Amino acid sequence: MKRFLSLFIIAGSFLFVHAQDSTWIRNNYYKKEVYITMRDGIRLFTSVYIPNDSSAAHPILMTRTPYSCAPYGEDKFRSFWTNHYREYFKDGYIMVIQDVRGRWMSEGQFEDVRPFNANKTSKKDIDEASDTYDTIDWLVKNIAHNNGKVGVFGISYPGFYSTMAAASNHPALKAVSPQAPVTEWFLGDDFHHNGAFSLMDAFSFYSSFGKPRPKPTTVGPSGFIFPVQDNYTFFLRTGALPNFSTLMGDSIAFWKDLYAHPNYDNWWQARNAEKAMYNIKPALLVAGGTFDAEDCYGAWNLFKAIKRQTPQTSSSLIMGPWFHGQWSRGTGTSLGNIRFSDSTSVYYAEQFEHPFFNYYLKGEGSIANIKTATVFFSGENKWRQFDTWPAAGMQLIPYYLQAGGGISTARPVQANSYTQYTSDPNKPVPYADGIHLERTREYMTDDQRFASRRTDVAVFRTEILKEDITLGGPVVADLKTSISTTDADFVVKLIDVFPDDFKYDNPESDYPMGGYQMLVRGEIMRGKFRKSFEHPEPFVPGKPAEVKFTLPDVAHTFKKGHRLMIQVQSSWFPLMDRNPQKFVDIYKAKDSDFQPSVIRIYHAAGNASAIYLPVIK
Repeated sequence: MKRFLSLFIIAGSFLFVHAQDSTWIRNNYYKKEVYITMRDGIRLFTSVYIPNDSSAAHPILMTRTPYSCAPYGEDKFRSFWTNHYREYFKDGYIMVIQDVRGRWMSEGQFEDVRPFNANKTSKKDIDEASDTYDTIDWLVKNIAHNNGKVGVFGISYPGFYSTMAAASNHPALKAVSPQAPVTEWFLGDDFHHNGAFSLMDAFSFYSSFGKPRPKPTTVGPSGFIFPVQDNYTFFLRTGALPNFSTLMGDSIAFWKDLYAHPNYDNWWQARNAEKAMYNIKPALLVAGGTFDAEDCYGAWNLFKAIKRQTPQTSSSLIMGPWFHGQWSRGTGTSLGNIRFSDSTSVYYAEQFEHPFFNYYLKGEGSIANIKTATVFFSGENKWRQFDTWPAAGMQLIPYYLQAGGGISTARPVQANSYTQYTSDPNKPVPYADGIHLERTREYMTDDQRFASRRTDVAVFRTEILKEDITLGGPVVADLKTSISTTDADFVVKLIDVFPDDFKYDNPESDYPMGGYQMLVRGEIMRGKFRKSFEHPEPFVPGKPAEVKFTLPDVAHTFKKGHRLMIQVQSSWFPLMDRNPQKFVDIYKAKDSDFQPSVIRIYHAAGNASAIYLPVIK
């Protein structure tokens, strides 16, 4: 009863503060809705929130989005006061939100992850960078009392548009923050991981988002109505990928593009946002979550591309223990059953994002606290700062899989030693325990005990650790394998096994944390792409082959008394589509193509599988 009363009081206080912030913003700002004309004549709908105070010049902070700048109407305000964006209003920023080309109230034709065009020769040569340039140019020339300095930020798809904004290099654009940015939709973000198709997310998303919009509108599209509330059952029952196209219909262009480009061809390569990151002028702050189910890959890899391709640009990375966008709302104290230090989201806003924009757009404060990389390490639950990322002292150390389910830094000595399981695509390994309709964000830290009990999951673990092991950087899986068919997927999961007697102080739930198997990182590799994403190759049944791939970076400390576990499996459903385990174009596969495969993971003296871990001393 006392706890309930406390929560009631906290919730009441929270709502009261938000009501105060809402009233303050409405009393001190007004809203203008304008159409801004692009170089090719297309007009983009733009909402501009302007301070009443005309005695000072104000910076402009903009988000470009395909998800609508609603609410529409100059008397209707967006709920900025529900997150840390309210601080920008208190600091007198002009806040701008724009519907991108072809979405909602903007004119033109929408194109998903429109490729960057570095060689524009006429006004007809447009991309998201040119649309951003033209928008900024109009804003600084037409919005009264601006100080001539513009910043751009956005999360997820708006993170992609932020990346493209940086590539515009408009002279007024001083600071850009791509957050969980869509970067590479074939190799690691959202809809593919190493060529494997993110079936559940892609189908759920595009069944509504992808519907055509013939003319500007304020009304969003309806989504697919699932006939059952169990996503595992629905996606398994629907079957092969052509059956999903039947459900999707013919009107969704990008869905048809997905099926038309099964390999990493020029069409996909042109949509790699990293290619735009050359000779960038504005300062960059890349942010993301280490447990982001959608765009974890994008944050890590966009930052590395910036450092590699435009080293002269001031650029920094902030990675916290967050799900998708969690840094922009809430406290960030936990994810699922895993708890972190207090208020990581608030810390991010106060220590990094706000100082970044204030410094570059207002000339106020300091960015001394913003190092090259600031990363939160789960396990030890603390922030670390680095002059480079990965850290200069990081070493990729091989941890070899051993007979009997062990893991050791010593190479195995047995001859012809392997662990074997049968992967049956008609009974795929679920990505999470329990029954769900939508993909859970918590699966990124979920308890993996449900998977370790399956016979089609190979499990390896260390002895109880005698000292902490801190990992910071990419994990490389180097599997030596053979399969009985011509194709298979390989899922590698890095797991922290808690002591049997582990308990949190003041637990928030009664979930049994003793022996918890925390997913730290998981990733899939479509086997046929093991040598080339452009030119897939079949396996020779029974012949040993190497499957080597990189998992997104990790930042985690395995504490003394814990164990480090590796799980290897060949399905991760319905998070990722099922591999028929037959060398075919999976987007054209028939239900009859799906077949079991006997998978061997070798841990022999001359054929040793290893997981290379990024150890920081």
